[in-house]
Amino acid sequence: MGLPKWPVSGARERELLDEVLASDQWGGFHPMVARFEREFAAFQNCRYGLSAMNGTVTLEMALEAMGIGEGDEVIVPAISFISTATSVSRVRATPVFVDIESDTFNIDPERVRQAIGPKTRAIVPVHFGGPMADMDALTSIALEHGLPLIEDAAHAHGSEWNGKRAGGFGAISSFSFQNGKVMTAGEGGIVLSNDEALINRAREIQNTGRRLGEGFFFHYTLGSNFRITALQCAVLIAQLERLPEQNCTRRRNVAAIREELADVEGLHFQCVPPAADIHTNYLLLGRVDGDRGAFHRHLTAAGFPCTPFYPHTLYENPLYAERKNCHVMPCPNAEARITDAFWIPHRALLGDAQETQALASAIRTAVLQS
Repeated sequence: MGLPKWPVSGARERELLDEVLASDQWGGFHPMVARFEREFAAFQNCRYGLSAMNGTVTLEMALEAMGIGEGDEVIVPAISFISTATSVSRVRATPVFVDIESDTFNIDPERVRQAIGPKTRAIVPVHFGGPMADMDALTSIALEHGLPLIEDAAHAHGSEWNGKRAGGFGAISSFSFQNGKVMTAGEGGIVLSNDEALINRAREIQNTGRRLGEGFFFHYTLGSNFRITALQCAVLIAQLERLPEQNCTRRRNVAAIREELADVEGLHFQCVPPAADIHTNYLLLGRVDGDRGAFHRHLTAAGFPCTPFYPHTLYENPLYAERKNCHVMPCPNAEARITDAFWIPHRALLGDAQETQALASAIRTAVLQS
């Protein structure tokens, strides 16, 4: 099958890039950067946006802007990309790994509650694969204990929980525009917040310690240069313009695949709560009762991209394996998903009806042969 390629670009990206290239400012001070920050923040229904070079540093900026540092503990899920944990370690705080829900793949609110201690300073939910974590439960827990939520929304561009878009539930949030994300400039990231003072603290960190309205050579904070370029923002504006249609296409195709495969025993797709029904479908996540390795081999042999999940939980990475720089709560669900889960990337969900039917048929066959 001729599956859709990724990333996708067209005349709109070139038009906006030409606008930047014709100017005398290609860096982070071009008006295109501020324009993208406004437009993406508005799309996610947040007041303020601050872009940066990638989604890893935006997580670090968010934590540092919150004043989190040495001696503090931050609760994170055991399943995510490494940056969710290393951002905590980079600000010299301690990640506390908690289990995920077995069916949603998202952080388990009750395990979060059990992990809260006197040193806990924040909770970082990850909206894994696109569907948002249980923001009702997590918001309630955060309010009960006086803790901020810092959303890792790297998968959640346009995702919603009960009609409210990702990025605005907590004190601050982080999105990624890395090459595989549903909108991309190759690299890039942004923090969103409804708190002006907080976003200004993040801006000092991002912009070498400068303050808004102060001189170029006056630096007040030990920051760094995390600025994004205008070239990246030109691409991201075009990507944002086509994102709603792409999200609708993926949603339609995933619904068709789930309906087609509803009768397949031994196949369990990610459970999406009704409150999280609108989301990116960044990953088509699932697990199989049979031989996951055989399932993966059959599906890839049929020409469809598939990843047999992460090879280990975050705390089993060499960085954290000795448990010297983290705390680990019991995570039986996360450890089980390492052995039986898989994901199919979002580009495979952007095809036409024929391609979508072929993907569904290939999944069915792969399950039966595993």
